[in-house]
Amino acid sequence: MPAPLRLASAVILAAASLAACGRVAQPLSESTGAHPKLPPPSHSVIPVIDIAPATGWAADQTPIAATGLRVRAYARDLDHPRWLLVLPNGDVLVAESNAPPDSRATKGIKGAVMKAVMRRAGAGVPSPNRITLLRDADGDGVAEQRHAFARGLNSPFGMALIDQTLYIANADALVRVPYHDGDVTAVSAAEMVVPLPHGPGPLNHHWTKSLVASADGKRLYVGVGSNSNVAEGGMDKEVNRAAVLQIDPEQRNVRIFASGLRNPVGLDFEPVTGDLWTVVNERDELGNDLVPDYLTHVVENAFYGWPYSYFGDHVDARVEPQRPDLVASARVPDYALGAHTASLGLAFATAHTLPARYHAGAFIGQHGSWNRRPPVGYRVIFVPFANGRPSGSPTVVLDGFLDAQGNARGRPAGVHLARDGALLVADDVGNVIWRVDTDPAAP
Repeated sequence: MPAPLRLASAVILAAASLAACGRVAQPLSESTGAHPKLPPPSHSVIPVIDIAPATGWAADQTPIAATGLRVRAYARDLDHPRWLLVLPNGDVLVAESNAPPDSRATKGIKGAVMKAVMRRAGAGVPSPNRITLLRDADGDGVAEQRHAFARGLNSPFGMALIDQTLYIANADALVRVPYHDGDVTAVSAAEMVVPLPHGPGPLNHHWTKSLVASADGKRLYVGVGSNSNVAEGGMDKEVNRAAVLQIDPEQRNVRIFASGLRNPVGLDFEPVTGDLWTVVNERDELGNDLVPDYLTHVVENAFYGWPYSYFGDHVDARVEPQRPDLVASARVPDYALGAHTASLGLAFATAHTLPARYHAGAFIGQHGSWNRRPPVGYRVIFVPFANGRPSGSPTVVLDGFLDAQGNARGRPAGVHLARDGALLVADDVGNVIWRVDTDPAAP
């Protein structure tokens, strides 16, 4: 093992030992909902590190579905499946992807530590740079056909179909390929539409670029994460980052639609109001209970606090110089999802084939923490909605990704509804797409 990684491993073990002696985390429910409890920040030289080592699933294992639901493998033996798009004919596109080689937020020892953390958590594999098409031709809930739809991409993530054009958000650019109903492979190479923030310089943090199209197909929205934890590299490294960008794909215009969103990942339109919503990963290294990730509707031209504050006007004293003018305008997110849950996937319920309690609300894939003890996330939850807004406590849809020894058999990432209303979950550590539907044996 290279010397920097040996040192990083030693630091991880020391950090885990220190974390065990630190302040006990509050119940996750305290940092969940419309009014989360926000304790004082907890600073330490070495941040809390508690990693669930990635092990994968045995052939006969599945996650645990909530009562009234069942879960089956829609497709196994994929290569780091991160994100999903269901096409009008029911075919499923899977972005098999991981961070590009230059993806890092810090240099030196801290950078080496974070690299070792990600490798231990199952995120250190090379990016396949591929979109795979899965087809369940006989409708039995298992994809028996698999085709390499597009290759040679650059850490692809978000996908959106507008008419006969498939848009793909690579780590560094929005590209497009033709698509016609029934295609199993792209008929031409990807065409550049516009570049997306990538880097600059030696740093390239939060590489994922989520993507959703407006109902009329005239606009695309891209979630772009920050290039740091709290702008420690300077705000000049954050141009068009920590934001949702709006793109006119025909005119190739790009503008910031909303800002101050540290890492907006999942994007979807709420079906009652038509509002754009996002799931945001908040900042790290303020202790077990700060800062909650959140679900919020994205208000045009609004500012959501990062890096200067969180959950409205709660100032992050690590950031210098401060911007009290922006803090005063910071919008409070709608709904906290728990600190360090690494909430990624977002899909609103649009069909009524699952039990009634899942007819209105949002499914959210929680990838799992590294900066909290004990770990949280590693599950899929459902946030109920009423009249287009969150209403009530979240419920667990899919669990069991951590085994009894604290190993990660899988980590949920993207979520999407299948054409028949079943829930599909991309498990990038387990290399599986899970399908959740109504349990036929349920009363």
